[in-house]
Amino acid sequence: MNKTRQQELTRWLKQQSIISRRWLTASRLLGAVSGVLIVAQAWILARILNHMIMENIPREALLLPFAMLVLIFILRSWVVWMRERVGFHAGAHIRFEIRRRVLDRLQQAGPAWIQGKPAGSWATLILEQIDDMHDFYARYLPQMALAASVPLLIVITLFPINWAAALILLGTAPLIPLFMAMVGMGAADANRRNFKALARLSGHFLDRLRGMETLRIFGRGAAETDNIRHASQDFRSRTMEVLRLAFLSSGVLEFFTSLSIAVVAVYFGFSYLGELDFGHYGTGVTLFAGFLALVLAPEFFQPLRDLGTFYHAKAQAIGAADSLKTFMEAPLAHPQRGEITLKADEPITLTASNLILKSPEGAVLAGPLNFTLPAGQRVVLVGRSGSGKSSLINVLSGFLPYEGSLRVNGIELGDLDPDAWRAVISWVGQNPQLPATTLRDNILLSRPDASEEALQAVLEKAWVNEFLPMLPEGLETQPGDQAVRLSVGQAQRVAVARALLSPCKLLLLDEPSASLDAHSEQRVMQALNDASRQQSTLMVTHQLENLAEWDAIWVMQNGQIIEQGTYAALSSAQGAFADLLAHRQEEI
Repeated sequence: MNKTRQQELTRWLKQQSIISRRWLTASRLLGAVSGVLIVAQAWILARILNHMIMENIPREALLLPFAMLVLIFILRSWVVWMRERVGFHAGAHIRFEIRRRVLDRLQQAGPAWIQGKPAGSWATLILEQIDDMHDFYARYLPQMALAASVPLLIVITLFPINWAAALILLGTAPLIPLFMAMVGMGAADANRRNFKALARLSGHFLDRLRGMETLRIFGRGAAETDNIRHASQDFRSRTMEVLRLAFLSSGVLEFFTSLSIAVVAVYFGFSYLGELDFGHYGTGVTLFAGFLALVLAPEFFQPLRDLGTFYHAKAQAIGAADSLKTFMEAPLAHPQRGEITLKADEPITLTASNLILKSPEGAVLAGPLNFTLPAGQRVVLVGRSGSGKSSLINVLSGFLPYEGSLRVNGIELGDLDPDAWRAVISWVGQNPQLPATTLRDNILLSRPDASEEALQAVLEKAWVNEFLPMLPEGLETQPGDQAVRLSVGQAQRVAVARALLSPCKLLLLDEPSASLDAHSEQRVMQALNDASRQQSTLMVTHQLENLAEWDAIWVMQNGQIIEQGTYAALSSAQGAFADLLAHRQEEI
């Protein structure tokens, strides 16, 4: 990563701090109060030692200064604790807001855009990379203010007492941030490579885990295990590289800090021996001045040392922000968003004119398309894989942008409110997703306030009741991740029940019988055939049997609808649909 990119990411990270400006300001103020208490503590301690050693004042006469010293020590501990709490709250608040923005952008991007990247990579981005930005906001940013204010306060305190000690501290202080920056640039680059390796490893592992059955059947299990082992070793090596740089940074800080404190101690030692006679203001170098300077010298460098410790947090945050900022600023051809809502109880009519389907990045997927889906009509969309059928479903769902005209009851789809539009459509896909905890909750996703009678009715229509008694807890059964406790046919019937529970005006079916056995396919298609008569319906399918009852068939090829008509008309004519039928019969 070049220096310009690092500076750009650093500016972006600091811009996000506006989210929790109030808490960060409070953290900085508490740090400044802690600095004042440090000076007060050192001043009283040096005064007590000077009284006891040089003035021979008995300890009993110093009870008040001792009490003040203890009180300041307790107060300083409380301020440091409060500063940690406030900083943690600031970091947590910023992480929460950034994660919310990322999730909002994922929702805007839509499922078609998200599917282009492995799920493990998204998990790493949303969880680990955002969490690794916490210390940057909770500790590094407040520490930057302390690294400037506390040393300045100590120099101002020492200068009227001994200008030589103040100049020694002031002259050696820039060495620490200089070498810290030199080491930190390499640490940021190492962190960026580490996060990329982690994202690749997460996506690689999850994809192989999901396809373990296929890999084992084809004898690739051992080979993929070796690949994961090599990827893990690469990630381990990159992690150790980051740790090496972190330890190197700490070593550099400790060396220059110790060197600077030693120079201050040597100066006062030779001054007390009479070898040096400068730095004071005519009264000689006093014991009080030496004690105060030596007590404050470690505290002078402590904020810089802490900044060096937290500089690793900055490098870590820069590495995490690289892919995060790229994702947040990636150009997306967003679907149009309007504010118009359809009239209640008005049936849906779709009309497309020179419709061009586009990807989230703006690439043309299919088109131009011209069609009309009258209200209440049932249409089947067929065609070979890759012809653009699922892309049309995504456009109708509002997940993909388009050009040309796509009107719903005479209103352009892009002018409709997306949430209100999706409230009047229902959808069943080829890969049923059951994200809720139980089967009941998954069915009620579409209509949480549905009555028990309505729920039982859709269970009957979707033939869920047929297998429900075989489940250990009935509707309260947990389907598990990716619905592993159900067969594909059972999960699909649950998805059909979910779609039937919510009354809709447009039913979209994307390969609803794909990957089903003959019995499940019969049950699912029977339920969908009954449901399709209640509203406008568009079904994408590769199954060409039992389509005679549907009102119309559209044949899609090379991104265009080349044939439209009834089953009888298209099957008897010489055309693309007849060729598909012949090819299907050969497969059977």
